[in-house]
Amino acid sequence: MSTISRTLGYLRRIGIKEYWHQLNDSRTLTSRLTAAFSASSDTKAGTLIGVDKYGNKFFENMEEELPLRTRWVDYKNKDYDASQVEPLWHAWLAYTVDTPPQNDSLMATANARAWAVPEHRPNFTGTRGAFKTYSTTKPKINAWDPVAAPRQ
Repeated sequence: MSTISRTLGYLRRIGIKEYWHQLNDSRTLTSRLTAAFSASSDTKAGTLIGVDKYGNKFFENMEEELPLRTRWVDYKNKDYDASQVEPLWHAWLAYTVDTPPQNDSLMATANARAWAVPEHRPNFTGTRGAFKTYSTTKPKINAWDPVAAPRQ
Protein backbone atom coordinates (compact mmCIF):
# COMPACT_ATOMS: atom_id res chain seq x y z
CA MET A 1 0.00 0.00 0.00
CA SER A 2 1.33 3.39 -0.95
CA THR A 3 1.01 6.49 1.13
CA ILE A 4 -0.68 9.49 -0.44
CA SER A 5 2.51 11.53 -0.42
CA ARG A 6 4.46 8.70 -2.11
CA THR A 7 1.77 8.22 -4.75
CA LEU A 8 1.57 11.95 -5.50
CA GLY A 9 5.36 12.19 -5.65
CA TYR A 10 5.53 9.35 -8.17
CA LEU A 11 2.64 10.89 -10.10
CA ARG A 12 4.66 14.10 -10.42
CA ARG A 13 7.77 12.19 -11.51
CA ILE A 14 6.25 9.79 -14.04
CA GLY A 15 3.27 11.82 -15.30
CA ILE A 16 -0.40 11.03 -15.65
CA LYS A 17 -0.01 8.88 -18.79
CA GLU A 18 2.47 6.47 -17.16
CA TYR A 19 0.43 6.51 -13.92
CA TRP A 20 -2.66 5.28 -15.82
CA HIS A 21 -0.51 2.75 -17.68
CA GLN A 22 0.66 1.24 -14.39
CA LEU A 23 -2.94 0.95 -13.22
CA ASN A 24 -3.98 -0.60 -16.54
CA ASP A 25 -4.61 -4.12 -15.22
CA SER A 26 -8.33 -3.71 -15.78
CA ARG A 27 -10.05 -2.71 -18.98
CA THR A 28 -13.01 -0.59 -17.90
CA LEU A 29 -12.80 3.02 -16.76
CA THR A 30 -14.78 2.29 -13.58
CA SER A 31 -12.41 -0.46 -12.50
CA ARG A 32 -9.40 1.75 -13.32
CA LEU A 33 -10.76 4.56 -11.15
CA THR A 34 -11.49 2.09 -8.35
CA ALA A 35 -7.94 0.72 -8.61
CA ALA A 36 -6.45 4.23 -8.62
CA PHE A 37 -7.92 5.05 -5.23
CA SER A 38 -7.83 1.63 -3.57
CA ALA A 39 -5.33 0.55 -0.96
CA SER A 40 -3.86 -2.17 -3.16
CA SER A 41 -2.85 0.11 -6.04
CA ASP A 42 0.80 1.05 -6.26
CA THR A 43 2.74 3.14 -8.72
CA LYS A 44 6.48 2.99 -9.11
CA ALA A 45 9.13 5.27 -10.54
CA GLY A 46 12.62 4.11 -11.32
CA THR A 47 15.46 3.85 -13.80
CA LEU A 48 14.96 1.84 -16.98
CA ILE A 49 17.62 -0.88 -16.83
CA GLY A 50 16.86 -2.68 -20.07
CA VAL A 51 14.39 -4.21 -22.49
CA ASP A 52 14.31 -7.90 -23.41
CA LYS A 53 13.59 -9.35 -26.85
CA TYR A 54 9.87 -9.64 -26.06
CA GLY A 55 9.55 -5.90 -25.35
CA ASN A 56 9.27 -6.14 -21.54
CA LYS A 57 10.86 -3.21 -19.70
CA PHE A 58 12.88 -3.74 -16.52
CA PHE A 59 13.22 -1.03 -13.88
CA GLU A 60 15.12 -0.48 -10.65
CA ASN A 61 14.85 2.07 -7.84
CA MET A 62 17.38 1.51 -5.06
CA GLU A 63 16.73 4.72 -3.10
CA GLU A 64 13.00 4.86 -2.40
CA GLU A 65 11.77 1.26 -2.46
CA LEU A 66 11.80 -1.35 0.27
CA PRO A 67 14.58 -3.97 0.23
CA LEU A 68 13.94 -6.82 -2.24
CA ARG A 69 11.22 -4.74 -3.92
CA THR A 70 13.57 -2.53 -5.88
CA ARG A 71 13.30 -4.32 -9.24
CA TRP A 72 10.21 -4.83 -11.34
CA VAL A 73 9.07 -5.55 -14.88
CA ASP A 74 6.58 -3.71 -17.06
CA TYR A 75 5.17 -6.34 -19.43
CA LYS A 76 4.59 -5.39 -23.04
CA ASN A 77 1.23 -7.15 -23.33
CA LYS A 78 -1.77 -6.43 -21.15
CA ASP A 79 -2.56 -10.15 -20.76
CA TYR A 80 0.89 -11.09 -19.52
CA ASP A 81 2.18 -14.32 -18.05
CA ALA A 82 5.19 -14.61 -15.77
CA SER A 83 6.73 -17.13 -18.17
CA GLN A 84 7.18 -14.29 -20.68
CA VAL A 85 10.32 -13.12 -18.87
CA GLU A 86 13.59 -14.43 -20.27
CA PRO A 87 15.58 -16.66 -17.87
CA LEU A 88 18.50 -14.21 -17.63
CA TRP A 89 16.19 -11.33 -16.75
CA HIS A 90 14.37 -13.57 -14.28
CA ALA A 91 17.69 -14.17 -12.51
CA TRP A 92 18.20 -10.42 -12.28
CA LEU A 93 14.63 -9.80 -11.02
CA ALA A 94 15.01 -12.51 -8.36
CA TYR A 95 18.30 -10.98 -7.10
CA THR A 96 20.27 -14.07 -8.16
CA VAL A 97 22.70 -11.79 -10.01
CA ASP A 98 23.47 -8.12 -9.47
CA THR A 99 24.26 -7.08 -13.03
CA PRO A 100 21.64 -6.98 -15.79
CA PRO A 101 22.11 -9.46 -18.67
CA GLN A 102 23.25 -6.86 -21.21
CA ASN A 103 26.10 -5.71 -18.91
CA ASP A 104 27.44 -9.16 -17.99
CA SER A 105 29.58 -10.88 -20.64
CA LEU A 106 29.28 -14.28 -18.95
CA MET A 107 25.48 -14.13 -18.97
CA ALA A 108 25.48 -13.03 -22.61
CA THR A 109 26.84 -16.45 -23.60
CA ALA A 110 24.27 -18.30 -21.47
CA ASN A 111 21.73 -18.44 -24.30
CA ALA A 112 24.14 -20.52 -26.38
CA ARG A 113 23.63 -23.58 -24.15
CA ALA A 114 22.40 -26.72 -25.91
CA TRP A 115 19.70 -27.37 -23.31
CA ALA A 116 18.26 -23.85 -23.45
CA VAL A 117 14.96 -23.44 -25.27
CA PRO A 118 15.60 -21.07 -28.20
CA GLU A 119 12.10 -19.57 -28.36
CA HIS A 120 9.51 -18.84 -25.69
CA ARG A 121 6.80 -21.42 -25.19
CA PRO A 122 3.76 -19.95 -23.41
CA ASN A 123 2.40 -21.50 -20.26
CA PHE A 124 -0.75 -23.39 -21.27
CA THR A 125 -1.90 -24.24 -17.74
CA GLY A 126 -5.66 -23.92 -17.48
CA THR A 127 -6.20 -24.00 -21.25
CA ARG A 128 -6.98 -26.72 -23.79
CA GLY A 129 -3.31 -26.83 -24.73
CA ALA A 130 -2.23 -27.96 -21.26
CA PHE A 131 -0.35 -31.24 -20.98
CA LYS A 132 -2.51 -34.23 -20.08
CA THR A 133 -0.92 -37.55 -19.27
CA TYR A 134 -2.02 -40.68 -21.07
CA SER A 135 -3.21 -43.32 -18.63
CA THR A 136 -2.19 -46.93 -19.27
CA THR A 137 -3.97 -48.34 -16.24
CA LYS A 138 -7.40 -49.91 -16.29
CA PRO A 139 -10.06 -47.59 -14.84
CA LYS A 140 -11.27 -48.57 -11.38
CA ILE A 141 -14.85 -47.60 -12.15
CA ASN A 142 -16.60 -48.50 -15.37
CA ALA A 143 -19.46 -46.29 -16.42
CA TRP A 144 -22.78 -48.08 -16.78
CA ASP A 145 -24.04 -48.17 -20.31
CA PRO A 146 -27.71 -49.14 -20.17
CA VAL A 147 -28.94 -51.45 -22.87
CA ALA A 148 -32.69 -51.40 -23.28
CA ALA A 149 -34.73 -53.52 -25.61
CA PRO A 150 -36.78 -51.53 -28.07
CA ARG A 151 -40.47 -51.20 -27.21
CA GLN A 152 -43.02 -53.01 -29.27
